[in-house]
Amino acid sequence: MKTAFKRQRGLTFISLVFVLGIVGFFVLLIFKIGPIYLDHSKVASALAAVEEAPDAATLSEQDIREMLRKRFDLNYVSDASDSDIKVYKSGYYLKVEIQYEVVRKIMGNLSVLVEFDDVVEVGKQ
Repeated sequence: MKTAFKRQRGLTFISLVFVLGIVGFFVLLIFKIGPIYLDHSKVASALAAVEEAPDAATLSEQDIREMLRKRFDLNYVSDASDSDIKVYKSGYYLKVEIQYEVVRKIMGNLSVLVEFDDVVEVGKQ
């Protein structure tokens, strides 16, 4: 007596739930981490505007902080604050550094930490 075994095709219900769970987790990560990087791109563009300013090397530290603060307010940047900005000035040399961390809760006790460190140098030392 010959019995022909049929090949099983497709996913079982448990494997389908497992695959959908993994896909759902990565979609959740994209929705939680994506806005952090969008916010960072606004910080980077504000720093690029300082670098492209024609008189950036001659501006005072207070003027540079005010320029960045206005751009942050205009673009609704909430992650980088004034305390994260460091301005080093020596003659016609200007270095602006922004270091900040963002912690977002993913689910339960799972959180994500993203660190940013951007530097712009203008003028000659």
